[in-house]
Amino acid sequence: MLINTEKCKGCGICVPYCPVGAIKLEDKKAYIEIEECLECGTCGRNNIVKCPQNAIGETPDLYQRPRSIRKYFSDPMAYHVETRVPGRGTEEVKTNDVTGRVKKGEVGIGIEVGRPCLGTSYTEVEKITKALADIGITYEADNPLTSLMEDPITGTFIEDAKKSKVVSAIIEFTVPVSKMAKTLEVIKEVSKEINTVFSLDLITRLDSDGGIVVEEELRSLGFEFRPNAKINLGLGSPLREE
Repeated sequence: MLINTEKCKGCGICVPYCPVGAIKLEDKKAYIEIEECLECGTCGRNNIVKCPQNAIGETPDLYQRPRSIRKYFSDPMAYHVETRVPGRGTEEVKTNDVTGRVKKGEVGIGIEVGRPCLGTSYTEVEKITKALADIGITYEADNPLTSLMEDPITGTFIEDAKKSKVVSAIIEFTVPVSKMAKTLEVIKEVSKEINTVFSLDLITRLDSDGGIVVEEELRSLGFEFRPNAKINLGLGSPLREE
């Protein structure tokens, strides 16, 4: 995002809305530190930030790489070019009744790097993807993050991605239940090496009694989970058999 300094009167109304503090005031003018801006678009939404001078707009190269990477992974209203899906990841469990992505006997895992609040760079994301690649993880092909990988087998990203900072990026994959413990161990270890935060998501099919099949194993591994969750009711028509 950019602020037109000829229009700006220095009122500062936009400053508190930037999630990473990239908007600064100097000599009674607001400006945006372009390398810190994540292109979330919040400051440019007139229904949120009511700039009296209409001085906030998009950068000219916003929809070209590498700048577009920031936009698509930071602005929830932007549609990824590769997937035509808004947001940072895929529909994951929300459409699992149709896609059958996570099957019985499997665990879907999502790692929302940079969430909550801090944001992340792809150099930090790469630390996690490389560590998981070392144990043979196969990344979700439909996830826009995977399209930025130089080599999904090693978990490395293209240079344009590694120059980018974003609000968050979601790593998505599935593993057999038998591999869950090892995978979570790797995630726990690599968390000590990264300079940001992440939220950890697990997706499972419920057992015949409606229970969570990995509940006790998770607790034995030292992971507590929230009782409230996204629940797929299975109302969609499956595209493929189990």
